[in-house]
Amino acid sequence: MKNNLERAKLMVSSTVFSWLLLCLFAVTTSVSVQPTCTFPAIYNFGDSNSDTGGISAAFEPIRDPYGQGFFHRPAGRDSDGRLTIDFIAERLGLPYLSAYLNSLGSNFRHGANFATGGSTIRRQNETIFQYGISPFSLDMQIAQFDQFKARSALLFTQIKSRYDREKLPRQEEFAKALYTFDIGQNDLSVGFRTMSVDQLKATIPDIVNHLASAVRNIYQQGGRTFWVHNTGPFGCLPVNMFYMGTPAPGYLDKSGCVKAQNEMAMEFNRKLKETVINLRKELTQAAITYVDVYTAKYEMMSNPKKLGFANPLKVCCGYHEKYDHIWCGNKGKVNNTEIYGGSCPNPAMAVSWDGVHYTEAANKHVADRTLNGLLTDPPVPITRACYRQ
Repeated sequence: MKNNLERAKLMVSSTVFSWLLLCLFAVTTSVSVQPTCTFPAIYNFGDSNSDTGGISAAFEPIRDPYGQGFFHRPAGRDSDGRLTIDFIAERLGLPYLSAYLNSLGSNFRHGANFATGGSTIRRQNETIFQYGISPFSLDMQIAQFDQFKARSALLFTQIKSRYDREKLPRQEEFAKALYTFDIGQNDLSVGFRTMSVDQLKATIPDIVNHLASAVRNIYQQGGRTFWVHNTGPFGCLPVNMFYMGTPAPGYLDKSGCVKAQNEMAMEFNRKLKETVINLRKELTQAAITYVDVYTAKYEMMSNPKKLGFANPLKVCCGYHEKYDHIWCGNKGKVNNTEIYGGSCPNPAMAVSWDGVHYTEAANKHVADRTLNGLLTDPPVPITRACYRQ
């Protein structure tokens, strides 16, 4: 009787074990039959956080020492090296994006970058010479994309040279491309400068609706995969502290960032995430990933030493002492002595490059924390972002 009972237990255990193996096999098989996405191109829309040369081509070129760390020359990027969009291209095995506005040496075979430094989502009634706001707001970037798509199709039929054709995108690949968005920071910047807190908060739904309209436009043209960055902790930009003096109690958070500005950025991100969720319901064939770069950037402010960074509020490039400010790459006089706003000795340990923009090391941290799906909704790596969850 005892032997029969033990034999029965063994049979049950064996059955359960076999069932678990079958489940594990089923899960493994379901994952393995879903290959990684093959994106033939990236089309990016944004501001200076992802501009790879647009504003330099349109206006004054970005000068030394920008780009010195990786490109060893100015490369149209507001950093000492690569931006997050460059790390995205690397992860997908694609070349760095040429700026749409750059007429010399550009190759658009694998995408184009419509981002320009100073761009906003909503069109602003300012010139770039007043406060640095780009005339190429998101609606203009979408208009440029529309023109780019139409003209590249026409040129492809007209151009006979194989060499010149190789610089043009293939029309059938627009539907398979990855569309990335990294914009919104400058809308907050304009709002902090021109509006009350309540006024700015009231505009946020309209701002994110403009971004939603841009996604719809591309979807209607066949685009299906979207990678949408939220905005970073605006209150942690060192430029906010340049003219602040002694802050009142409670003005700064525990990381030394302007609390109210970060709260507004989080409100923007909350509305943006709601909008992305609604877009998923509306655009039934789209795969839209919401990417939390805010958290990735704030990690460097709250726990810099653990991540290998020095003081995250200290600016690497430029001269900023008390009330004397000489911006990165510029010259100026302090106490009748000419000072050059050069780079710090080790940008790899700095978070802020010039007071507004991030170093390559910081951009790499953002890429490392987001491209594997650790800070995305849904939690998928960018190499599988083409699948609707």
